[in-house]
Amino acid sequence: MNRLILVLVTTFATVLAVGLWIPLKALAAQELLELAWAESQARQQQTRPWPWADTWPVARLTLPETGQSLIVLDGVHGESLAFGPGQVIGNDRQAGPVVIAGHRDTHFHGLQHLETGSRVRLQDRDGHWRNFRVDRIRVVDSRHEQINTALLPRDSLLLVTCYPFDGMGNNGPLRYVVEATAESRATADETSNNLSVEAVAGT
Repeated sequence: MNRLILVLVTTFATVLAVGLWIPLKALAAQELLELAWAESQARQQQTRPWPWADTWPVARLTLPETGQSLIVLDGVHGESLAFGPGQVIGNDRQAGPVVIAGHRDTHFHGLQHLETGSRVRLQDRDGHWRNFRVDRIRVVDSRHEQINTALLPRDSLLLVTCYPFDGMGNNGPLRYVVEATAESRATADETSNNLSVEAVAGT
């Protein structure tokens, strides 16, 4: 009887540990990404979030309407997308089209709540923010249409994830594409001021 209880307790503890490992790992990873982003801004150089990482933070993406603030990583290989959205095109040193991809069931799940006119903000390593407005949202079949960055305006931002959001299968051909255009500097400054006023008013 004592052996059965011991087996049950051990099994329960194992299941609990495995169940908690993934969220704890994700939480720890986010803290390390935040630290790496702060260090990369302070030192103005690539900073890996952990020694064996094959990616590093390149930007901060915020979606004010969903309340999300995400560290964007370099590239869209397995490790980068596991811990955050990845930047496919563009970098923190060039003004030009930026393409960022993320998983529909984690970091980019909130894209489905954006609408035409929604705000999107992107911060580079220098600490400068670029403000964007969503122009168009569409579903693309990747078997028949590819994103041609040569045709994109230099002040554009594309956020891409798989579709549908509640789909059961992985690696389907459909992509959910949010297209946004940078606001003028005057409008961007005004937006930043309005955000500050809203933040103060909400305290």
